[in-house]
Amino acid sequence: MKNNSLIKFLFFSILVSSLYAEEDIKATNHLDSIVLGSGCFWGAEKGYESLLGVEEAISGYSDGRGVRPVYREIIKFKNKFNPNNHAEVVKVIFNKNLISTEQIIKKYFESHDPTQLNRQGNDIGTQYRSIILVRNDEQKQIAENLLSKFQSLLSLEGYGEIKTEIKTLEKFYEAEEYHQDYLVKNPNGYCPDLSTGVVFEDKNNQLEINNNDLYAGKHILVIESEFCPYCKKLREDVLDSYKGSIPLSYRKANQLEGLKISTPLWATPTIIFLENGKEILSNQGYLTKIEFYRALGFFKLGNSEAFNVAFNEGTDSRYCKEYELFKNTPEGQFIDKLSGEPLFDTKDRFNSKTGWLSFTRPIKGSVYELPDYSYGMIRTEVRSKSSDIHLGHVFDDGPNGLPRYCINATVLEFVPKINPKNTSNSPSA
Repeated sequence: MKNNSLIKFLFFSILVSSLYAEEDIKATNHLDSIVLGSGCFWGAEKGYESLLGVEEAISGYSDGRGVRPVYREIIKFKNKFNPNNHAEVVKVIFNKNLISTEQIIKKYFESHDPTQLNRQGNDIGTQYRSIILVRNDEQKQIAENLLSKFQSLLSLEGYGEIKTEIKTLEKFYEAEEYHQDYLVKNPNGYCPDLSTGVVFEDKNNQLEINNNDLYAGKHILVIESEFCPYCKKLREDVLDSYKGSIPLSYRKANQLEGLKISTPLWATPTIIFLENGKEILSNQGYLTKIEFYRALGFFKLGNSEAFNVAFNEGTDSRYCKEYELFKNTPEGQFIDKLSGEPLFDTKDRFNSKTGWLSFTRPIKGSVYELPDYSYGMIRTEVRSKSSDIHLGHVFDDGPNGLPRYCINATVLEFVPKINPKNTSNSPSA
């Protein structure tokens, strides 16, 4: 009797387990995957993970013969042009209810230059080849159809033959852990923007970019790509708070018509400093706030007294021309010459008869102080919190027992208080 009960229980357990297993299978039927190679897998992985409906993107290696699928092997010089080397690829796992195979492959073609053979930009070798590795005939048919359509679009724009291979996936090897989410782990990395600018959508529906404003005067131009975590980080850490007088604009690499730019745009973000539409200075990759403002300082100030003050802890000449301009201004604020951030208010200004601008206090939170032991003296240096440039020193000999902030006028600009009858509020000097 006990044996019969035991048998019935085991049978019931197996039945229930099988039912739940069937449910699990049904529950995962919405997931699919495809393996894509388009050059360095760091940026590609991040791009696919940004798509709505993509569950996971995994960097790895595939399509090799006789080469160990590990990074230190595929990068060896002997394998650089080895046709049997593995390609750097990304396995994209996606929810078919939210995003289709067609949408992913469209994004794949749009996000790199498939006409380049065994390279993407400065990344050269067979490991960087353009390749689509499909799981079944359905994916293969979709890929072939889209390749044909994209070839037509590229040809209209003067591009050559697409070099992308379409094969059936045999084996995917997951890359080393340090390659997974590489651009998240390495904030000073770069995101290549190697796209052609050609897209599947109707060009008439695309936003036209007018660069006419960039042809006159000085401008800061930031080149971004669609899926670039360091572009976002640069905005958040540095650019979103920028209030300087030199205009700041954003573009993609295919939106630079008419501009004279010499820097290869293989990495984003790239910052271009323009004067009259021509590149003067540039930087590829993420910049810290201090690095950005030093580059801007060189661009805006050049080899000047102001640059020496700002970045070499120099001091204005007594009664310099900027001091004479600023000592008796109407009501307003003195701002950081680079960041545009308010530093001092005229209501706190007083005539110390020293030949330098003097204030009893800065605008709250605008500066920071630190000890200065240079030239055998003990002083307290004052620096701008927004740009980190040197401003001057603070002493304890101000009026009525207040401090005296002795500030160099050359690193300041003046913004008058807004008059309701005159809304002009442009910085001077």
